[in-house]
Amino acid sequence: MLLRSAFAYLFFGLAAVSARTPPKVYMIRHAEKPPNRDDHGLTLDGIKRAQCLRDIFGQDSDYNIGHIMAPTVKWISPPDGEHRRAYMTVLPLANDLGLEVDAHCSRKGTQCVADTIRNYNGPGNILIAWRHKNMGEIQELLGSYDPLEYPEDRFDLIWTIPFPYDEVTDIKSEFCPGLDSRPVLVVQH
Repeated sequence: MLLRSAFAYLFFGLAAVSARTPPKVYMIRHAEKPPNRDDHGLTLDGIKRAQCLRDIFGQDSDYNIGHIMAPTVKWISPPDGEHRRAYMTVLPLANDLGLEVDAHCSRKGTQCVADTIRNYNGPGNILIAWRHKNMGEIQELLGSYDPLEYPEDRFDLIWTIPFPYDEVTDIKSEFCPGLDSRPVLVVQH
């Protein structure tokens, strides 16, 4: 009897794991940046956006974030934290959710990001904060034949990319109070 119960538990347990729904991917651009190219931080509006993301993607949201990615921060001499904007954008949210920001992929390591998404088997969905010029390449590496270009003048768009990750199915604004007041969203085809 004990052996039969153990077999049933193992069988149904494996069936539940194999039936798991693949995570959705949400892609955002890093928050607002200073005009000085040598300043790798965020502006005051960028800091406000990072705080706003805590409400948008937080514990009580429907996004169910279980994994957060941003590019590797380059701590060079002097230690100025090159490429840290995306990391700074999602760090407050990650702290709230008790997650570490996965920063093992370099800013140009788009194949690394695509591989991480495809191999993810943890709980929840994936949030990626990245440089806008590389977001279409990530989408292409996930299987899109017609990747989008993130608009140069926007910092507020959320791309939703469900499995099998071959297209962005929804684009909406974060609508952060005091930052995003545009009711019209970008539609690209």
